[in-house]
Amino acid sequence: MMQYFEWYVPADGSLYKKLASEAGYLAQIGIDRVWMPPAGKGYLGRNDVGYGVYDLYDLGEFRQKGTQSTKYGTRKQLEKTISTLQKKNIQVLADIVFNHRMGGDELEDVMASTVDTWNRNNVIKGLHKVRTWTRFTFPGRNGKYSSFIWNASHFTGTDFDELSGEHNILLFENKHWNEHVSGENGNYDYIMGCDVDFTNREVTDELYNWGRWFTKTMQIDGFRLDALKNIDSSFFNGWLSEMHKFGNHPNIAIGEYWSGNLWELKKYLNDCNHCMSLMDVPLHYRLQQASNSNGTFDIRNLFRDTLTDSEPDYACAFVDNHDTQPHQALESWVLDWFKPQAYASILLYKCKEPIVFYGDYYGLPNDGKPPVPFLKEMIWIRQNLLSDNIIDLFDDDPQKACWMAYSKTPVLVIYTIADWKEKRFCEPNYAGRIMRDALHPEHTETFDENGNIRITCPPGSLSAYIEDKDYTRMLKGIKPKKTLRELITKKKKS
Repeated sequence: MMQYFEWYVPADGSLYKKLASEAGYLAQIGIDRVWMPPAGKGYLGRNDVGYGVYDLYDLGEFRQKGTQSTKYGTRKQLEKTISTLQKKNIQVLADIVFNHRMGGDELEDVMASTVDTWNRNNVIKGLHKVRTWTRFTFPGRNGKYSSFIWNASHFTGTDFDELSGEHNILLFENKHWNEHVSGENGNYDYIMGCDVDFTNREVTDELYNWGRWFTKTMQIDGFRLDALKNIDSSFFNGWLSEMHKFGNHPNIAIGEYWSGNLWELKKYLNDCNHCMSLMDVPLHYRLQQASNSNGTFDIRNLFRDTLTDSEPDYACAFVDNHDTQPHQALESWVLDWFKPQAYASILLYKCKEPIVFYGDYYGLPNDGKPPVPFLKEMIWIRQNLLSDNIIDLFDDDPQKACWMAYSKTPVLVIYTIADWKEKRFCEPNYAGRIMRDALHPEHTETFDENGNIRITCPPGSLSAYIEDKDYTRMLKGIKPKKTLRELITKKKKS
């Protein structure tokens, strides 16, 4: 799966068109699912990444917040892109952001208490009058698709008082933070904007209604669910079951519960009745630690205390994403030198649902980051050669990772977080086969007549050995095919 956006993609409405034009090639190299950015209109208009939710019904159709198009394009372009991807047998996941609303249309006077930022259960100022942007009327949409008007009763709290001009976390009168959320900061129901009250029946009915409309209208295949640690853990089990009845009957759900603590993730899976997979945040942090360790990390224990190891059927492994990239709130970038090894660990090992980040595939121009080397090759190898029969070849060297994917198309992987490494082993069934390092193709090794082989990798690097014939197939598989227009143009020139 590929996450097809990063925080700083150009705000020119071109991403949907780019994705549609790339669909054929992504399918060609082995991408079978795409996680698209949030489709709704954000309060920053065309500059909103999509997480500053204003109107979920406005998918780039209405002129609101100074623009018709979202950062990524118009509704028509979104629909065309989804259709194009699915015709290429790529499943589409929509990014769902339910936790909050931002950019209200009208002010309301309400009573609220001010709570401590670091302990939301601690009231530091009792009930007092505040004026908040909590009324959402969506005048640009004028009731199309839904006549629902949000007001202060639909929210638990917010963070700005127009009367005082102060930014504080405000808990509205007769409201309580939801009990079924993370215990971080005492209670982590609130993170930003106007906090949606999941105990309000009008709210949950509207979220179900929107979901049915969106699922039927966009015909998506699944969902990526944002900010789960801040949302009632009992909500999505029923919501996902209901959405499965409509449209393309989406049956894929991947949740973002941002915690490096494995046991928090396991508790959430139990609380939500395992209705989704979760992004393996603990594994991300271990990859980051390995990249920063100066060779002292024990790479043999990379998957210890990760969701991939503990609940592999409910884990989505990733290296980095839009939240961990430089300058973002959860910045925890896996250092560039280690990126190929990190991706080998999730693409060519035992991870069942790895996610490739747009910023790693295309690079991050805003931060001067180039594309990760060998990423296309590894995606192709996973799709076309890799088997589930992974045989560990780790030994007493804590700086070296090594394994073999055993099948008719063997894949041998070795990498190091320090100096040059080698591994010797025997597999009689491969006697006589010539193996080429797909990432350093000038280097070959051969299984001798008894099946013995010695494989190596350069310092601070990765090697992935495949058979010569498979290497030739790979070169052809990752070479972009000419479009019909290009072929016609070439023929005319000749």
